[in-house]
Parts: sequence; structure tokens; C-alpha cells
Amino acid sequence: MGLSDIFGRLVALIGAVVILWRRQDGDALDPAYGSAPKIPTAKPQGIPTLKMPTARGWSPKQTPTAAAGLKVNAFAAGLKHPRWIHVLPNGDVLVAEALSEPGGISSVFDYAMFSTMKRAAAVGASPNRITLLRDADGDGVAEIREVFLDGLNQPFGMALLGDTLYVGNTDGVVAFPYRTGDTRITAPGRRLTDFKAGGHWTRSLLASRDGRKLFIGVGSLSNIGEHGMAAEEGRAAIHELDLESAERRIFAAGLRNPVGMAWEPTTGALWTVVNERDGLGDETPPDYLTSVRDGGFYGWPYCYWGQTVDDRVPQDPALVAAAIAPDYALGGHTASLGLCWLPAGTLPGFTDGMVIGQHGSWNRSTLSGYKVVFVPFVNGRPAGLPRDILTGFLSPDERASYGRPVGVAIGPDGSLLVADDVGDVIWRVTGEAARG
Repeated sequence: MGLSDIFGRLVALIGAVVILWRRQDGDALDPAYGSAPKIPTAKPQGIPTLKMPTARGWSPKQTPTAAAGLKVNAFAAGLKHPRWIHVLPNGDVLVAEALSEPGGISSVFDYAMFSTMKRAAAVGASPNRITLLRDADGDGVAEIREVFLDGLNQPFGMALLGDTLYVGNTDGVVAFPYRTGDTRITAPGRRLTDFKAGGHWTRSLLASRDGRKLFIGVGSLSNIGEHGMAAEEGRAAIHELDLESAERRIFAAGLRNPVGMAWEPTTGALWTVVNERDGLGDETPPDYLTSVRDGGFYGWPYCYWGQTVDDRVPQDPALVAAAIAPDYALGGHTASLGLCWLPAGTLPGFTDGMVIGQHGSWNRSTLSGYKVVFVPFVNGRPAGLPRDILTGFLSPDERASYGRPVGVAIGPDGSLLVADDVGDVIWRVTGEAARG
């Protein structure tokens, strides 16, 4: 047994003891959900909780568990870490395949986190490509698969406007020419704007309603700004990029890791899901779903859920006073990433609302997330507790994950598509009576 193996087992043993102690200390609590969540008092952790199931993948014929009245099938399998989905107007489905790449290891905690993420298949060599899927015969399974774009740099968000496809690489947004029906793009991309790589690496994209702008989600470099706020300049924010002038501005800030974005059709408001900070407890603070105001500040890193101050961070009283409380809590450390609007009737028994892909926790004593949920909306606002759409991604003993849901999108046939980056599958959810 090598030194690294011994060290890894020692880290795992310490982590297991810490998790057991926190469970006995009452740190594992009911999830903080809804518009007025009960958020436990912060318990700063000298040794952060590290717990993540081993990535197992799905056995043949095994699938997630669909809610009553729904069914699920594999739209496409055998992909490589599929993270995000974009459906083109002609019905082709684009899938961004990318992976966190190992960073520098400079501390025991860095090594422990790397070991944890590696076991969960969350770090490695990134495929750096976008794959096109086409269900030409309408049976609910993509029989055509082509490498649409490759040689990218951790691609994630995608948006098609006219004859231009925009791709959110980790280091910037790139534009490519597109013709309807293309199964591969070979033309070089045109860089529109740059972003710093590192930390939270995903760059989600959402086109404005008029097609003139792109909104870009850029996560923080660190947990709570521990490298200094100069290193966080332009991060933890949603940017607005004017496609005609190429001018870029911060639309909203203080959002630690805003990933999925969607338009709510009643009010026309922009909504996002945000992953909150670590090291304060199982449920403190909760990840959240929120509308996003132009010029709004949402607290990171100084405070959370309005004016609840994080004492670990050097303070800015003016920004704390200006912090906007989110609209809806999603539970602590659920890693809520995917987001799309689900019109009433798309799935039987589901009203208007938002679908959220919860990638699942790695930093709490009892795991959370690892499912796809639905939040009902009434008159443009969340109304009621989340409902499960897909579960069963996690083994009952929490030791293994069969999959981890990420991006969600409405498919060309009105189904719900879900990217699963551990199972390497795109799942398709429909009503039980649907074809396919």
C-alpha cells in the first residue's frame, strides 16, 4: 500500500468520525424548504464535512424511479459526463459533455476533497465536446449521435439565435455558425468575451426574450472569498452580454454559484438556482431558487438569506444592508443546478412551475439532493412544497450513486429530458400513456 493510499484512508476515517459526531450532535436536520424556511443557526466547522457516495453507474435495464403517473426511459446512453442540454428548433438535442479537471493540491483539505470527488467520478479529463442527438423515428430514443463540436474548453451553456450557436466555455463565450440540420460544426469559433477559469467552472447561457442579449452565469472562485475579493472580481454573478455592441455588464451579483436560468412567462422575470456556501452545517444556508433583479445583490460572501451575516468573512455593512433575500429555499447542499420552466400539462398531474435538477450533496452528514424536483408556481411565484419527478439516483445506504442529475430541458416531443453525468445518460420523462 502506497503512502497516498494510507493518507487517503486516514482522511476517510477522520471524515467518518466527524460525520457520526455531527449526526449525534443534531446537525442532520429536516430540509429548509419554501419561501419562509427555518434555517438553523450556523455552526462553523473547523473540519468541513466531506461525504460523497462512490459512483457506480446504472446496471442494464435499471432506471431512476419516476413519480406516479410518469415513466422514464434512456433517450441516450453511453455518453461521457453529460452536463447540459439544449434543444434546437428542428428537434435535435445538443449535450455538453465536460468534467471538472484536477486543480492544485496545497493542503490536507484539498487532498481530501480531491479524493472525495475522484471517488464520485466528479473530476478527471474533460471530454470538452458537444454531442448531437436525433430521434428521427420518434420512438423516444435517439438513434443518431454525432460529435457536433469538439476541442472546446469545459463547455456548458448553449444558446441558438438565428444562424449563430453560442457556447459557454469556462474561459469565455464563443460563437459558431449554424445551419438547420447540421450534424457537425467545423468552422472556427469567434470569441465574444472572456472569463477567468478555475473554481466554479460552469458558464450557463440564456438568451433574452428579444434575442439581443445573453445572460451568463459565472460562479465564485472560492467558498467564501478566502483568496480575497480581488480574485473574485466579475464572479458570483449573472452577466448580461449585448450581442450587437459586445458590451458586458454585471446584471446581478452576490450569487455564489448561479447555474440554471429560466424565464417565468407570467411576469417575464429571470429566475436562477444558486448553490450556497459550505462549512456552516447540514442545512445552513440552503441552496435556493430566486427571481433575479437588475442590479440586485444577493449576499455572497458577506451574508445569506437576506442579512444573516457570515462571521467568517470580513464585512461590508453597506452590501449586507442591500442584500436581497432569495424567493425559495431548496434545502442545504442539494447542489441544485438544472432549471427549466414546465408549462402546465407537459407532464400529467403537474401544473405550471420550475423543474430543478439536484446534483446532490458532498458536504453534509446525511446526503441531500440526488433527484429531479418540481416547484409549483401560481401568478408568477412559487406556491407550495417541491414534488419529486425522478428519484432513485442514490443507493438506500448512501454508499453509492447510480447517477447524478444536472441539466433539464423540455424535449422536442414535450417530454422532460434530464442529463445524468454519473450514469452517462440522458433520461426522458413522459406520462405513462405516452409513446416510447
